[in-house]
Amino acid sequence: MDELKRGQREILDAKLEVFANINAHRNYLITIADPEFSCLCPRTGYPDFATIELKYVPDKWCIELKSYKLYINKFRDRGIFHEEVVNEILDDLVRLCQPRFLGIRGDFNPRGNIHTVVTVQHFAPGFDKKTLDSCL
Repeated sequence: MDELKRGQREILDAKLEVFANINAHRNYLITIADPEFSCLCPRTGYPDFATIELKYVPDKWCIELKSYKLYINKFRDRGIFHEEVVNEILDDLVRLCQPRFLGIRGDFNPRGNIHTVVTVQHFAPGFDKKTLDSCL
């Protein structure tokens, strides 16, 4: 049996982490992009590639980037539909860091002449689009 390489082990053991937002007294927008996201088509097993971009306004917690990178890499060998990917990431991050706002856009590379973009948003109670616009 082949032994796992260090990076493979890190991905398998990865847990999303947060750290305290020392600027929780103000609204500000954080953008994180992963232009090399990959997963597998659950029907064919062929690879799907995308840019996953998230924008969020943190409350008490910020997403720790290395843990996010390892979390995202867990999808690479997983059969999952595009819509499911984006919604699962949103659910996991909202549960973990409870942001004031979180928007995720999955821009999947064309396959078979079809280009898919999936966008999903979460607004915490009392935080609306007008408040979000003031962060930009």
